[in-house]
Amino acid sequence: MNERETLRINEKGHLEIGGADCVELAKEFSTPLYVFDEAYIRKMMRVYRDTIEREYGGNGLVLYASKAFSCEAMYAIAREEGIGTDVVSGGELYTAIKVGFPPERIYMHGNNKLPSEICDALDHRIGCIVVDSASEADLIDEEAGRRGMVQDVILRINPGVEAHTHAFVQTATPDSKFGFSIHDGSAERMIAYLLTKKHLRLLGYHSHIGSQIFEKGSFVLAVEKNLAFAAQIKQKYAFEPEVLNMGGGFGIWYTDEDRKITAEEYGEYLSALIDAVKRGCTLHGLRLPRILIEPGRSIVGEAGITLYTVGAIKEIKGVRKYIAVDGGMFDNPRYCLYQSKYTAVLANRAAEPPTELVSIAGKCCESGDLIGVNMNLPAAKTGDILAVLSTGAYNYSMASNYNRNLIPPAILVNEGKAEYIVKPQTYEDLVRNDVLPPRLRR
Repeated sequence: MNERETLRINEKGHLEIGGADCVELAKEFSTPLYVFDEAYIRKMMRVYRDTIEREYGGNGLVLYASKAFSCEAMYAIAREEGIGTDVVSGGELYTAIKVGFPPERIYMHGNNKLPSEICDALDHRIGCIVVDSASEADLIDEEAGRRGMVQDVILRINPGVEAHTHAFVQTATPDSKFGFSIHDGSAERMIAYLLTKKHLRLLGYHSHIGSQIFEKGSFVLAVEKNLAFAAQIKQKYAFEPEVLNMGGGFGIWYTDEDRKITAEEYGEYLSALIDAVKRGCTLHGLRLPRILIEPGRSIVGEAGITLYTVGAIKEIKGVRKYIAVDGGMFDNPRYCLYQSKYTAVLANRAAEPPTELVSIAGKCCESGDLIGVNMNLPAAKTGDILAVLSTGAYNYSMASNYNRNLIPPAILVNEGKAEYIVKPQTYEDLVRNDVLPPRLRR
């Protein structure tokens, strides 16, 4: 295993995260278990925040992308680090507000915001709503007028940049459920429409080209296209953006097929984006806008791991060897969805070299319930503690109670000490909302 900043192998040969022995964590909190390193999370938030402060005079804001991992503790950490957050549902908004997150630093996304979610956003006076349809603009305008207020909005546009990533996580191509294309005229028509609204104040543009992107060039190209479009709109409508939100999408390390990016290099990615904004504004005669970015995966992805206990082991000669664990697609559906690759380590034997290729199977009643295939491990034994790395983003967020399995709890590790941030579910939690009609009672 290549040790990472948040992980190390201790003198017992056990895997550690944030100074805590993973074997001891499994004993104390049981498995499956999501584990997050608080120091790593805070460091990544500060890298982005400090880069904007240093290289752009602080004229910008980091928005933590809630969808990567949302719970009260994450919003509390983001609040303490002085960054903002973006939310994409009423549930994420509720959670942020519940811990006292400053509403002016909350931005709401979504391609089909519910009327109730829009009303909640307006009632809490959040900083900005990202408009994604004409009907949504109508509803925000109507509800803002009813409240006697003017709501700040930005328009989601598609610059047509095809990032080198999985098709399911490309979001700025012409065929996307998100935003308005700058190439077919729909973005321009929507801008003209928004400028007629009495209770909306258009601040600027938002674009997000996708996720798990490693090359800086895609982000730079998106900036260039957005600013060229902004110059055209300025000339035609005398509207100049105050805000340019470039989304997120910086890639992280999952396996050695991925390039390992240091925290400092993530700052360099943002620096390249900032430089592109400065050049583009000079070229097109635009004032420098406030820059917003929305990193999520790169803040929490490598900060998190999942611990499992190895159960049944089944080898089909000449075909495959399965190592079954006490989790599966209900706590990590990303292999089933995207064929996402991960690195796994036997946490109690982390210093041992791998000796075989195996598939890690979950316990769900599905043939496709796999966490990974062709993964290098030492010969596993029942009872071993298996750690799957870089599971901090989109694992807990996408977890379910499929087969009525319990969603694992999450703990936060800080200087070797661990505490719950999401408590364990119980079977009573599973049936809490079930209703048994009287006619079916015995």
